[in-house]
Amino acid sequence: MKAKNSNFGQIAPRAAQAAKIFFFCGPDESGAHAAATRIVTLLGERAGERVEIGGAELRRDPVRLADETRSTSLFGDARHIVVRAQGEEALDALKILTESEAVADGWPVLILASGATDKSRSAKLLEKRDDALVAMFYPPDLRSVTTDVRQMADAAGLRMGSDLAQRIAGSVGLDTRMAGSEIAKLALYLDAAPEAPRTVEAADIDAIGAETEDDNLNPLVDAVLSGDLRRLPDELSRFVQLSLNPVGAVLAMERRASQLSTLSARMGNRPDAAAFVGQQPDVFFRDKPAIADQLARWRGPRLARLCTRLVDLHRQLLKDSAAAELNFRIACTNIARAAFQNRT
Repeated sequence: MKAKNSNFGQIAPRAAQAAKIFFFCGPDESGAHAAATRIVTLLGERAGERVEIGGAELRRDPVRLADETRSTSLFGDARHIVVRAQGEEALDALKILTESEAVADGWPVLILASGATDKSRSAKLLEKRDDALVAMFYPPDLRSVTTDVRQMADAAGLRMGSDLAQRIAGSVGLDTRMAGSEIAKLALYLDAAPEAPRTVEAADIDAIGAETEDDNLNPLVDAVLSGDLRRLPDELSRFVQLSLNPVGAVLAMERRASQLSTLSARMGNRPDAAAFVGQQPDVFFRDKPAIADQLARWRGPRLARLCTRLVDLHRQLLKDSAAAELNFRIACTNIARAAFQNRT
């Protein structure tokens, strides 16, 4: 089975019932992540415990995926397996899995393949199978994310006009994961539920977004990704003084990198990043100068390497919390130096 942005919503319920392998790919990583979350929700009780495997682990030990699909938890509960891979890292593991009997009797496998497309060998291996789904996600536009926001709001018991939904879509850089988080905060703030709906006003959005950690993190994010080596020491000192979370800071950088990826795909070969960003209604006006500067520095392979570096840094910080602050400061310095040299 195959799906893409436009028809995933219609195909997902059937795929959750029929498929055992789900391959999410394409340049819109937030859309792929949201789709994987949707499938897990549709699996219901069959989802059970979550088991995560890295793509690099499968590249070293491709048999592990088939073994995990047949394994049982300590208490014999259901489980599902999530693989976070880069490109074709999971290809050999998928070949072994599909050639074994583990698919029919095993647990569901969801693969988030950054950098892969529906033309990759992994996708071609799966797309004609009745027990597999290959879903390709392209960068969304403002209209489609606005529609998604309204649908999420309806499901949460929030009455929201298109203007407010568009405001939320633009404020999160068209990232549906972040939009879902904003909707959840609004529902909690207004005590809304499907059986007790509430109407959202502009003041409600202002209230939940009045003070966020990102307000403190954005100056650091801009200093790092814009290669501002003069301002970086002060921002790192402020980071320590405010006792900000290194993982939260990396998440903020990942969100910005995702936004840059979306804008880069939309910009194509246009030479003037500032003029292009100035015309984008989904970019917050105060962020436009910094984002235009960063878009000029991070394009093509450089931007892809940045995204990979941030994901790796995120994992490193989670594994070694004792040295998280030191590793974060070193990484910020290295990324800022690269950004300083990247101006095109």
